[in-house]
Amino acid sequence: MEERIWQRIVKYTELQGTSGQEQLVRKAFRADLTPLVDEIKQNGLGGIYGVRKHADQAAPKIMFGAHLDEVGFLVAQITPQGLMAVRAVGGWNPYTISSQRFTLFTREHTYPVVSSAVSPHFMRTGNQTGMPAVEDTLFDAGFTSYDEAYAFGVRPGDFIVPDVKTQLLANKKRVVSKSWDNRFGLVTILGALEHLKDIDLPNQLIMGANVQEEVGTRGVGPAVHQLNPDIFFALDSSAADDIHGKSGQGQLDQGTILRVFDPGVIMPLRLKEFILDIASDAGIPLQYFLAQGGTDARSAQSENMGIPSVALGVVSRYIHTHQTVWSISDFEAAQALVEKLAVSLDQTTVNTIIYGD
Repeated sequence: MEERIWQRIVKYTELQGTSGQEQLVRKAFRADLTPLVDEIKQNGLGGIYGVRKHADQAAPKIMFGAHLDEVGFLVAQITPQGLMAVRAVGGWNPYTISSQRFTLFTREHTYPVVSSAVSPHFMRTGNQTGMPAVEDTLFDAGFTSYDEAYAFGVRPGDFIVPDVKTQLLANKKRVVSKSWDNRFGLVTILGALEHLKDIDLPNQLIMGANVQEEVGTRGVGPAVHQLNPDIFFALDSSAADDIHGKSGQGQLDQGTILRVFDPGVIMPLRLKEFILDIASDAGIPLQYFLAQGGTDARSAQSENMGIPSVALGVVSRYIHTHQTVWSISDFEAAQALVEKLAVSLDQTTVNTIIYGD
């Protein structure tokens, strides 16, 4: 991997921005996206896209959408002792929350904060049973009282976001980071646009990212309504289930994924066949994936007059936690597929996908 690509990965995975608080990520993405496209479009919720225009305004519109946000927490109240009770922003496994470092974002400042944990010394008299609730975890910034926390600017509605450093692992094949769901999509889009910069495309290429995906794919509807694509691809990271062998869904180092089914999307047949043919012809490793969660493809497909949509991407271990492990080769395969799709979707192909028998 080129050093500049690695530095881009570090930059975006270490940036902090949960749903509803994506501005730092969007600012960086806008700066990197602008030189690679002809026009920048932003919608009222904060989603941002770059457009590669085509001389023929009737050329098909092909849209690739990542999402800017990551999972985090929101301050619900301040306790008399100066700790913070929270509500989850996005999906969390309660067992992964405790004793981790976060950043608290107030209106004017940021502060280091740690999630509470039960010391084993307080568990000696009996076993705790049942899964803890997210609401049982308090967040501690060291404040001594409600009044002190308030004086430092803490208010209900402030955001708390994981604070994690990105590291290349020993074999240099895998990485540990936070928020590969879905800074993967941002890095992939920027890399693809760089590689396609001097290539004439048979379409109007629209690439960017939505807000608030982690809280019900709320941001993609305004984006596709604004930009009116003919086909929509969600670029996202899905949950790998491979630590016990090859029986689980999604295997690291086995290539990009094609989400042929999830609770919100049954992949359009002709679109599936087209992607499989493109990947096969280009020698891009690809694995099928049947998911239990949703992506922006779910909400995009029902907009306008109906948009053929599917999610592409990679799998990662331990997503929606502080420490996600993912494969460099899978990332490279996903980007290669995105680039091949971008140069292959001409008007005839798009018409066949949408209207063919």
